[in-house]
Amino acid sequence: MTTERFDVRHIDLATADTGTHGGPALSVFWWKDLPLGTRASLQDELPYGIPQLRQLAAEYAAAQLEARSIGLGAPLRATYEGWPKPALSLEGSLEAENLIESLEEFATTSSASAHDMSVVICTRDRGPALADCLHSVAAQRSAPGEVIVVDNSRDGNAKGVCGQFSSVRYIHEPQAGLSRARNAGIRASRLNMIAFTDDDVEVHPGWTAEIARAFADRDVEAITGLVLPARLETAAQRCFQFTMGGFGTTFVPLIFDRRFFEETKPSGAHVWKIGAGANMAFQRSVFERVGMFDERLGAGAAGCSEDSELWYRLLATGGACLYEPRAVVFHHHRSDWPGLKRQIRAYMKGHVAALVAQYDNFGDRGNIVRIGKQLPVYFLKTFVKALFEGPPGRLGILASEVQGWLAGLPFLLRFGWRKQRIATHVAAVDAKGIAK
Repeated sequence: MTTERFDVRHIDLATADTGTHGGPALSVFWWKDLPLGTRASLQDELPYGIPQLRQLAAEYAAAQLEARSIGLGAPLRATYEGWPKPALSLEGSLEAENLIESLEEFATTSSASAHDMSVVICTRDRGPALADCLHSVAAQRSAPGEVIVVDNSRDGNAKGVCGQFSSVRYIHEPQAGLSRARNAGIRASRLNMIAFTDDDVEVHPGWTAEIARAFADRDVEAITGLVLPARLETAAQRCFQFTMGGFGTTFVPLIFDRRFFEETKPSGAHVWKIGAGANMAFQRSVFERVGMFDERLGAGAAGCSEDSELWYRLLATGGACLYEPRAVVFHHHRSDWPGLKRQIRAYMKGHVAALVAQYDNFGDRGNIVRIGKQLPVYFLKTFVKALFEGPPGRLGILASEVQGWLAGLPFLLRFGWRKQRIATHVAAVDAKGIAK
Protein backbone atom coordinates (compact mmCIF):
# COMPACT_ATOMS: atom_id res chain seq x y z
CA MET A 1 0.00 0.00 0.00
CA THR A 2 2.81 2.42 0.77
CA THR A 3 4.29 2.10 -2.74
CA GLU A 4 1.36 3.90 -4.39
CA ARG A 5 0.57 7.59 -4.46
CA PHE A 6 -2.13 8.45 -1.96
CA ASP A 7 -4.40 11.44 -1.80
CA VAL A 8 -5.66 12.76 1.53
CA ARG A 9 -9.43 13.16 1.26
CA HIS A 10 -11.71 14.66 3.88
CA ILE A 11 -15.23 13.22 4.00
CA ASP A 12 -18.00 14.79 6.08
CA LEU A 13 -20.36 12.00 7.12
CA ALA A 14 -22.94 14.59 8.19
CA THR A 15 -23.55 15.37 4.53
CA ALA A 16 -23.22 11.76 3.31
CA ASP A 17 -20.42 12.88 1.01
CA THR A 18 -19.07 9.77 -0.73
CA GLY A 19 -15.81 11.44 -1.70
CA THR A 20 -14.43 12.03 -5.16
CA HIS A 21 -13.23 9.37 -7.56
CA GLY A 22 -9.53 8.97 -8.14
CA GLY A 23 -6.59 6.91 -7.02
CA PRO A 24 -5.79 5.39 -3.63
CA ALA A 25 -6.56 7.65 -0.70
CA LEU A 26 -6.31 8.11 3.01
CA SER A 27 -9.87 9.11 3.82
CA VAL A 28 -10.30 11.29 6.90
CA PHE A 29 -13.86 11.05 8.21
CA TRP A 30 -15.50 13.94 10.03
CA TRP A 31 -18.85 14.85 11.47
CA LYS A 32 -18.78 18.54 10.71
CA ASP A 33 -15.71 19.73 12.67
CA LEU A 34 -15.37 16.56 14.77
CA PRO A 35 -12.67 14.20 13.42
CA LEU A 36 -13.82 10.58 13.62
CA GLY A 37 -11.23 8.32 12.01
CA THR A 38 -9.18 7.44 8.95
CA ARG A 39 -9.19 4.62 6.45
CA ALA A 40 -6.63 3.87 3.73
CA SER A 41 -8.30 2.52 0.60
CA LEU A 42 -7.12 1.39 -2.82
CA GLN A 43 -8.67 2.69 -6.01
CA ASP A 44 -11.04 -0.27 -6.49
CA GLU A 45 -12.49 0.32 -3.01
CA LEU A 46 -13.56 3.88 -3.83
CA PRO A 47 -15.83 5.75 -3.76
CA TYR A 48 -17.63 4.68 -0.60
CA GLY A 49 -21.30 3.79 -0.91
CA ILE A 50 -24.03 5.35 1.20
CA PRO A 51 -24.67 2.14 3.23
CA GLN A 52 -20.96 1.87 4.01
CA LEU A 53 -20.83 5.50 5.13
CA ARG A 54 -23.86 4.96 7.37
CA GLN A 55 -22.17 1.97 9.00
CA LEU A 56 -19.00 4.00 9.53
CA ALA A 57 -21.03 6.83 11.06
CA ALA A 58 -22.65 4.41 13.51
CA GLU A 59 -19.33 2.86 14.53
CA TYR A 60 -17.62 6.22 14.95
CA ALA A 61 -20.62 7.58 16.87
CA ALA A 62 -20.41 4.63 19.27
CA ALA A 63 -16.72 5.29 19.90
CA GLN A 64 -17.36 8.99 20.52
CA LEU A 65 -20.31 8.23 22.82
CA GLU A 66 -18.17 5.89 24.87
CA ALA A 67 -15.25 8.31 25.09
CA ARG A 68 -17.10 11.59 25.67
CA SER A 69 -20.11 10.66 27.82
CA ILE A 70 -19.62 11.67 31.44
CA GLY A 71 -21.94 8.85 32.51
CA LEU A 72 -19.52 6.33 31.05
CA GLY A 73 -16.54 7.84 32.83
CA ALA A 74 -15.26 10.14 30.09
CA PRO A 75 -12.62 11.03 29.27
CA LEU A 76 -11.05 7.60 29.00
CA ARG A 77 -7.80 6.90 30.80
CA ALA A 78 -4.86 5.97 28.60
CA THR A 79 -3.59 2.40 28.92
CA TYR A 80 -0.10 0.90 28.73
CA GLU A 81 0.09 1.34 24.97
CA GLY A 82 -1.58 4.74 25.02
CA TRP A 83 -4.83 3.43 23.55
CA PRO A 84 -8.26 3.99 25.14
CA LYS A 85 -9.29 1.75 28.00
CA PRO A 86 -12.86 0.72 27.03
CA ALA A 87 -15.70 1.57 29.36
CA LEU A 88 -18.10 -0.78 27.54
CA SER A 89 -18.10 -3.00 24.49
CA LEU A 90 -18.67 -1.73 20.96
CA GLU A 91 -21.82 -3.85 20.86
CA GLY A 92 -23.06 -2.15 24.01
CA SER A 93 -22.35 1.25 22.55
CA LEU A 94 -24.17 0.43 19.33
CA GLU A 95 -27.25 -0.48 21.35
CA ALA A 96 -27.36 3.02 22.80
CA GLU A 97 -30.10 5.27 21.47
CA ASN A 98 -29.66 8.42 19.42
CA LEU A 99 -26.11 7.78 18.25
CA ILE A 100 -26.30 10.38 15.51
CA GLU A 101 -27.76 12.92 17.93
CA SER A 102 -24.73 12.28 20.11
CA LEU A 103 -22.45 13.07 17.19
CA GLU A 104 -24.29 16.34 16.65
CA GLU A 105 -23.73 17.24 20.30
CA PHE A 106 -20.04 16.34 20.29
CA ALA A 107 -19.49 18.19 17.00
CA THR A 108 -20.84 21.46 18.37
CA THR A 109 -18.45 24.23 17.38
CA SER A 110 -16.48 25.55 20.33
CA SER A 111 -17.40 29.07 21.39
CA ALA A 112 -14.54 29.27 23.89
CA SER A 113 -12.44 32.40 23.61
CA ALA A 114 -8.70 32.22 22.93
CA HIS A 115 -8.08 35.81 24.02
CA ASP A 116 -5.96 34.54 26.95
CA MET A 117 -3.81 32.33 24.69
CA SER A 118 -0.34 32.92 23.29
CA VAL A 119 0.48 30.94 20.15
CA VAL A 120 4.22 30.28 19.80
CA ILE A 121 5.68 29.14 16.47
CA CYS A 122 9.38 28.30 16.25
CA THR A 123 10.93 28.43 12.80
CA ARG A 124 14.26 27.92 11.08
CA ASP A 125 14.91 28.58 7.38
CA ARG A 126 11.39 27.71 6.19
CA GLY A 127 9.96 30.98 4.93
CA PRO A 128 7.23 29.68 2.56
CA ALA A 129 6.08 27.02 5.03
CA LEU A 130 6.00 29.58 7.85
CA ALA A 131 3.81 31.86 5.72
CA ASP A 132 1.31 29.02 5.19
CA CYS A 133 1.31 28.30 8.92
CA LEU A 134 0.70 31.95 9.80
CA HIS A 135 -2.14 32.20 7.27
CA SER A 136 -3.84 29.26 9.00
CA VAL A 137 -3.38 30.86 12.43
CA ALA A 138 -4.81 34.13 11.10
CA ALA A 139 -7.92 32.22 9.97
CA GLN A 140 -8.83 31.00 13.47
CA ARG A 141 -12.47 31.36 14.46
CA SER A 142 -11.28 32.48 17.89
CA ALA A 143 -8.24 34.69 17.45
CA PRO A 144 -5.46 34.11 19.99
CA GLY A 145 -4.46 36.98 22.23
CA GLU A 146 -1.00 37.04 20.69
CA VAL A 147 1.06 35.21 18.08
CA ILE A 148 4.80 34.94 18.65
CA VAL A 149 7.26 33.69 16.03
CA VAL A 150 10.69 32.72 17.31
CA ASP A 151 13.20 32.73 14.47
CA ASN A 152 15.99 30.25 15.22
CA SER A 153 17.96 30.97 12.04
CA ARG A 154 21.38 32.60 12.17
CA ASP A 155 20.51 35.57 9.99
CA GLY A 156 16.91 36.18 11.07
CA ASN A 157 15.49 35.36 7.64
CA ALA A 158 11.92 34.91 8.91
CA LYS A 159 11.53 38.59 9.77
CA GLY A 160 10.30 39.49 6.29
CA VAL A 161 7.61 36.80 6.38
CA CYS A 162 6.45 37.89 9.83
CA GLY A 163 6.26 41.48 8.63
CA GLN A 164 3.39 40.46 6.34
CA PHE A 165 1.21 39.69 9.38
CA SER A 166 0.37 42.67 11.57
CA SER A 167 -0.63 40.55 14.56
CA VAL A 168 2.66 38.63 14.75
CA ARG A 169 5.36 39.48 17.27
CA TYR A 170 8.81 38.55 15.96
CA ILE A 171 11.69 37.34 18.14
CA HIS A 172 15.14 36.34 16.92
CA GLU A 173 16.91 33.60 18.89
CA PRO A 174 20.17 32.98 16.97
CA GLN A 175 21.48 30.23 19.27
CA ALA A 176 20.41 26.96 17.65
CA GLY A 177 18.01 24.64 19.42
CA LEU A 178 14.26 24.11 19.35
CA SER A 179 14.05 24.00 23.14
CA ARG A 180 15.96 27.26 23.38
CA ALA A 181 13.58 28.83 20.86
CA ARG A 182 10.49 27.54 22.66
CA ASN A 183 11.78 28.86 25.97
CA ALA A 184 12.35 32.25 24.35
CA GLY A 185 8.72 32.15 23.24
CA ILE A 186 7.55 31.28 26.75
CA ARG A 187 9.52 34.16 28.27
CA ALA A 188 8.12 36.57 25.68
CA SER A 189 4.52 35.42 26.12
CA ARG A 190 2.18 37.37 28.37
CA LEU A 191 -0.93 35.19 28.61
CA ASN A 192 -2.01 32.19 30.70
CA MET A 193 -2.44 29.57 27.96
CA ILE A 194 0.57 28.91 25.72
CA ALA A 195 0.00 26.84 22.57
CA PHE A 196 2.81 25.57 20.36
CA THR A 197 2.88 24.51 16.75
CA ASP A 198 5.62 24.21 14.12
CA ASP A 199 6.44 25.96 10.89
CA ASP A 200 5.72 22.82 8.82
CA VAL A 201 2.15 22.69 10.10
CA GLU A 202 -1.17 24.29 9.18
CA VAL A 203 -3.79 24.46 11.91
CA HIS A 204 -7.52 23.77 11.61
CA PRO A 205 -9.73 26.90 11.86
CA GLY A 206 -11.07 25.69 15.21
CA TRP A 207 -7.68 24.84 16.75
CA THR A 208 -7.37 27.64 19.30
CA ALA A 209 -11.06 27.47 20.28
CA GLU A 210 -10.82 23.73 20.94
CA ILE A 211 -7.72 24.16 23.09
CA ALA A 212 -9.48 26.89 25.06
CA ARG A 213 -12.58 24.70 25.48
CA ALA A 214 -10.50 21.75 26.66
CA PHE A 215 -8.73 23.83 29.31
CA ALA A 216 -12.08 25.24 30.46
CA ASP A 217 -13.77 21.83 30.66
CA ARG A 218 -10.97 19.71 32.15
CA ASP A 219 -8.74 20.14 35.18
CA VAL A 220 -5.46 19.56 33.34
CA GLU A 221 -2.22 21.47 32.94
CA ALA A 222 -1.38 20.38 29.39
CA ILE A 223 -3.20 19.47 26.20
CA THR A 224 -2.16 17.74 23.00
CA GLY A 225 -4.20 17.26 19.85
CA LEU A 226 -4.59 15.31 16.63
CA VAL A 227 -1.89 15.61 13.96
CA LEU A 228 -3.09 14.60 10.49
CA PRO A 229 -0.95 14.40 7.34
CA ALA A 230 -1.32 17.36 5.01
CA ARG A 231 -0.42 15.23 1.99
CA LEU A 232 0.95 11.79 1.14
CA GLU A 233 2.34 12.33 -2.32
CA THR A 234 5.76 10.70 -1.94
CA ALA A 235 6.98 7.29 -0.81
CA ALA A 236 8.80 8.86 2.14
CA GLN A 237 5.63 10.58 3.36
CA ARG A 238 3.64 7.37 3.06
CA CYS A 239 6.34 5.42 4.89
CA PHE A 240 6.24 7.84 7.81
CA GLN A 241 2.45 7.75 7.98
CA PHE A 242 1.66 4.08 7.34
CA THR A 243 4.81 2.22 8.39
CA MET A 244 6.08 4.42 11.21
CA GLY A 245 2.60 5.37 12.41
CA GLY A 246 2.83 9.10 11.77
CA PHE A 247 2.01 11.13 14.87
CA GLY A 248 -0.70 8.77 16.08
CA THR A 249 -4.25 8.10 14.95
CA THR A 250 -6.40 8.13 18.09
CA PHE A 251 -9.69 9.98 17.59
CA VAL A 252 -11.09 9.98 21.12
CA PRO A 253 -9.94 12.04 24.12
CA LEU A 254 -7.57 10.42 26.59
CA ILE A 255 -6.27 11.35 30.02
CA PHE A 256 -2.60 10.73 30.77
CA ASP A 257 -2.12 10.98 34.51
CA ARG A 258 0.01 9.73 37.38
CA ARG A 259 -1.60 6.29 37.19
CA PHE A 260 -0.61 5.93 33.53
CA PHE A 261 2.87 7.09 34.51
CA GLU A 262 3.22 4.49 37.27
CA GLU A 263 1.86 1.67 35.08
CA THR A 264 4.40 2.30 32.33
CA LYS A 265 7.35 3.46 34.46
CA PRO A 266 9.02 0.00 34.75
CA SER A 267 9.70 0.10 31.00
CA GLY A 268 10.31 3.82 30.75
CA ALA A 269 7.09 5.82 31.17
CA HIS A 270 5.50 5.95 27.72
CA VAL A 271 5.15 9.72 27.62
CA TRP A 272 5.86 9.79 23.87
CA LYS A 273 2.32 8.40 23.47
CA ILE A 274 0.87 11.66 24.78
CA GLY A 275 1.12 13.57 21.52
CA ALA A 276 3.44 15.68 19.41
CA GLY A 277 5.19 18.98 19.90
CA ALA A 278 3.56 20.21 16.70
CA ASN A 279 0.24 20.39 18.56
CA MET A 280 0.52 21.02 22.29
CA ALA A 281 -0.51 23.62 24.84
CA PHE A 282 0.20 24.35 28.49
CA GLN A 283 -1.04 26.44 31.34
CA ARG A 284 1.64 28.96 32.23
CA SER A 285 1.73 27.50 35.74
CA VAL A 286 3.33 24.32 34.32
CA PHE A 287 6.57 26.13 33.57
CA GLU A 288 6.54 27.74 37.00
CA ARG A 289 6.00 24.34 38.62
CA VAL A 290 8.27 21.95 36.69
CA GLY A 291 10.47 24.25 34.63
CA MET A 292 10.76 24.94 30.93
CA PHE A 293 12.07 22.81 28.05
CA ASP A 294 15.44 21.13 28.61
CA GLU A 295 17.70 23.03 26.22
CA ARG A 296 20.00 20.03 25.79
CA LEU A 297 17.15 18.24 24.02
CA GLY A 298 15.25 18.91 20.81
CA ALA A 299 16.14 19.71 17.21
CA GLY A 300 19.42 21.57 16.98
CA ALA A 301 20.68 19.86 20.15
CA ALA A 302 20.35 16.17 21.10
CA GLY A 303 17.73 15.54 18.41
CA CYS A 304 14.16 15.56 19.76
CA SER A 305 11.98 14.46 22.73
CA GLU A 306 12.13 17.82 24.49
CA ASP A 307 8.32 17.69 24.51
CA SER A 308 8.01 14.19 25.99
CA GLU A 309 10.67 14.92 28.63
CA LEU A 310 8.59 17.88 29.81
CA TRP A 311 5.47 15.68 29.89
CA TYR A 312 7.49 13.19 31.95
CA ARG A 313 8.23 15.84 34.58
CA LEU A 314 4.61 16.93 34.53
CA LEU A 315 3.22 13.43 35.18
CA ALA A 316 5.98 12.44 37.61
CA THR A 317 5.06 15.37 39.85
CA GLY A 318 1.32 14.62 39.88
CA GLY A 319 0.07 16.55 36.85
CA ALA A 320 -2.18 15.36 34.04
CA CYS A 321 -2.33 15.89 30.29
CA LEU A 322 -5.41 15.63 28.08
CA TYR A 323 -5.21 14.42 24.50
CA GLU A 324 -8.11 16.14 22.71
CA PRO A 325 -8.41 15.22 19.01
CA ARG A 326 -10.88 18.04 18.34
CA ALA A 327 -7.77 20.28 18.31
CA VAL A 328 -6.49 19.41 14.82
CA VAL A 329 -3.39 20.37 12.85
CA PHE A 330 -2.07 19.19 9.48
CA HIS A 331 1.61 18.27 9.26
CA HIS A 332 3.77 18.26 6.13
CA HIS A 333 5.83 15.08 6.46
CA ARG A 334 9.36 14.93 5.04
CA SER A 335 8.96 14.42 1.30
CA ASP A 336 12.28 12.73 0.44
CA TRP A 337 14.08 9.67 1.77
CA PRO A 338 17.26 11.45 2.95
CA GLY A 339 15.17 13.96 4.90
CA LEU A 340 13.04 11.23 6.46
CA LYS A 341 16.09 9.18 7.45
CA ARG A 342 17.73 12.21 9.07
CA GLN A 343 14.51 12.87 10.95
CA ILE A 344 14.19 9.28 12.19
CA ARG A 345 17.84 9.22 13.26
CA ALA A 346 17.36 12.47 15.19
CA TYR A 347 14.16 11.13 16.77
CA MET A 348 15.90 8.05 18.13
CA LYS A 349 19.01 9.92 19.27
CA GLY A 350 16.86 12.46 21.10
CA HIS A 351 14.71 9.71 22.57
CA VAL A 352 17.76 8.06 24.15
CA ALA A 353 19.05 11.41 25.42
CA ALA A 354 15.67 12.16 27.00
CA LEU A 355 15.62 8.74 28.69
CA VAL A 356 19.02 9.52 30.22
CA ALA A 357 17.81 12.93 31.41
CA GLN A 358 14.68 11.37 32.92
CA TYR A 359 16.78 8.79 34.75
CA ASP A 360 19.05 11.51 36.12
CA ASN A 361 16.08 13.60 37.24
CA PHE A 362 14.03 10.93 38.97
CA GLY A 363 16.13 7.76 39.24
CA ASP A 364 13.52 5.67 37.41
CA ARG A 365 15.41 2.59 36.18
CA GLY A 366 12.79 1.88 33.53
CA ASN A 367 14.46 4.53 31.39
CA ILE A 368 17.70 2.53 31.39
CA VAL A 369 15.79 -0.71 30.77
CA ARG A 370 14.28 0.83 27.66
CA ILE A 371 17.68 1.96 26.36
CA GLY A 372 19.52 -1.28 27.02
CA LYS A 373 16.84 -3.93 26.54
CA GLN A 374 13.57 -2.85 24.99
CA LEU A 375 14.98 -0.85 22.09
CA PRO A 376 17.45 -3.58 20.99
CA VAL A 377 14.62 -6.15 21.12
CA TYR A 378 12.46 -3.80 19.04
CA PHE A 379 15.28 -3.44 16.48
CA LEU A 380 15.69 -7.21 16.20
CA LYS A 381 11.97 -7.91 15.80
CA THR A 382 11.62 -5.12 13.25
CA PHE A 383 14.60 -6.43 11.27
CA VAL A 384 13.18 -9.95 11.05
CA LYS A 385 9.73 -8.69 10.05
CA ALA A 386 11.08 -6.23 7.48
CA LEU A 387 13.40 -8.86 6.01
CA PHE A 388 10.56 -11.25 5.23
CA GLU A 389 7.50 -9.02 4.98
CA GLY A 390 8.74 -5.55 4.03
CA PRO A 391 7.45 -2.98 3.29
CA PRO A 392 9.95 -1.44 0.86
CA GLY A 393 12.27 1.01 2.55
CA ARG A 394 11.68 -0.31 6.07
CA LEU A 395 15.19 -1.73 6.45
CA GLY A 396 16.70 1.63 5.51
CA ILE A 397 14.55 3.39 8.10
CA LEU A 398 15.50 0.76 10.67
CA ALA A 399 19.16 1.47 9.95
CA SER A 400 18.52 5.15 10.71
CA GLU A 401 16.84 4.19 13.98
CA VAL A 402 19.80 2.05 15.02
CA GLN A 403 22.21 4.84 14.06
CA GLY A 404 20.23 7.24 16.22
CA TRP A 405 20.28 4.79 19.14
CA LEU A 406 24.05 4.38 18.83
CA ALA A 407 24.49 8.16 18.62
CA GLY A 408 22.44 8.53 21.79
CA LEU A 409 24.34 5.98 23.89
CA PRO A 410 27.30 8.31 24.61
CA PHE A 411 24.95 10.52 26.62
CA LEU A 412 25.14 7.80 29.29
CA LEU A 413 28.86 8.53 29.62
CA ARG A 414 28.87 12.31 29.31
CA PHE A 415 29.13 13.05 32.98
CA GLY A 416 29.37 16.81 32.51
CA TRP A 417 26.20 16.73 30.43
CA ARG A 418 24.49 14.58 33.04
CA LYS A 419 25.68 16.51 36.09
CA GLN A 420 24.32 19.70 34.55
CA ARG A 421 20.80 18.35 34.76
CA ILE A 422 21.29 16.59 38.10
CA ALA A 423 22.54 19.80 39.71
CA THR A 424 19.58 21.76 38.36
CA HIS A 425 17.17 19.10 39.61
CA VAL A 426 18.67 18.94 43.10
CA ALA A 427 18.71 22.72 43.45
CA ALA A 428 15.06 22.94 42.42
CA VAL A 429 14.01 20.22 44.85
CA ASP A 430 15.88 21.93 47.68
CA ALA A 431 14.23 25.25 46.85
CA LYS A 432 10.67 24.25 46.02
CA GLY A 433 10.32 20.49 46.31
CA ILE A 434 9.78 20.17 42.56
CA ALA A 435 11.91 19.43 39.51
CA LYS A 436 12.81 22.71 37.90
